[in-house]
Amino acid sequence: MIRILAVDDEKPITELLRVSLSRAGYQCVCVYDGVSAANMIEKETFDLVLLDIMLPGIDGFELMDYIRQTGIPVIFLTAKNAVADRVKGLRMGAEDYIVKPFDVLELLARVDGVLRRHGKLDTNIRIDDLEINTLSMQVFRKGEEIPLTRKEYDLLLLFAQNVGVVLSKMTIYERVWGGEYPENTRTVELHIQRMKKKLNWDDKIRPVYGMGYRLEE
Repeated sequence: MIRILAVDDEKPITELLRVSLSRAGYQCVCVYDGVSAANMIEKETFDLVLLDIMLPGIDGFELMDYIRQTGIPVIFLTAKNAVADRVKGLRMGAEDYIVKPFDVLELLARVDGVLRRHGKLDTNIRIDDLEINTLSMQVFRKGEEIPLTRKEYDLLLLFAQNVGVVLSKMTIYERVWGGEYPENTRTVELHIQRMKKKLNWDDKIRPVYGMGYRLEE
């Protein structure tokens, strides 16, 4: 299992990261200061570090110097939004720089992107008897391909990467179609219905009244 170390002194943030990453299929370990993070990295193995800058003891920039020697990819996750701080973080070797407050789905997408660049993600996602190959963008059940349109595939991948998470229509539209969610559109509902029919997933993706849709665990 992919192991991610979250380093942040704000416990509500680390708890949000722990829950969100766990639901996405990752193991998340949380620490709250730079010294504890350095000790944890020395003792254990991690595939990615989510690192705040403003930490007690050793700050994130100082800790980055140590982490860089280990080869573990780092995403800075911080309230410091000045361009100079972003440039400094990226020049120090960080893979990405995300400013708080952040959208959880965007964070997960960036985490996936970094892990994929470093060859740490399995190219196959399995849900029950369904297999999604993220390299060929094909979907199989028991070895037989299920033909999906590009939008249907993107919808399926979004749900597969957020099992158990309620996705609003607005979030789904922004992630799959891009741009601002238009009023009085049934695009999301119609595409989900067609996708569910092709996958025989009437009981897997369920509407959550007044909120959106969820792929059942």
